[in-house]
Amino acid sequence: MADRVMNLASERAVVVFTLSSCCMCHTVTKLMQDLSVNALVHELDSDPRGKEMERALLKMLGGRGPAVPAVFIGGKLVGGTNRVMSLHLGGELVPMLKSAGALWL
Repeated sequence: MADRVMNLASERAVVVFTLSSCCMCHTVTKLMQDLSVNALVHELDSDPRGKEMERALLKMLGGRGPAVPAVFIGGKLVGGTNRVMSLHLGGELVPMLKSAGALWL
């Protein structure tokens, strides 16, 4: 299942795995929208194999904390809400997005 997650994660410069009922998922996807990033949002609860992918994401994240949101930039797992917000507040997220081709400004 990790291979499926990685294949989906490489479909676009930014891919966010979410659950429709997760407020932190909404926060991260909203941040991407506000930054004018056209992220591919993959809602696990609308995928028949979503639970399996959620378990795979949890393993990829080290088995601690929630599995979603899981943000991939340039095909690489960046992390969840805390990591993305830390990068944003530290001024590192936008350069990372530019490097991945998700931003052109």
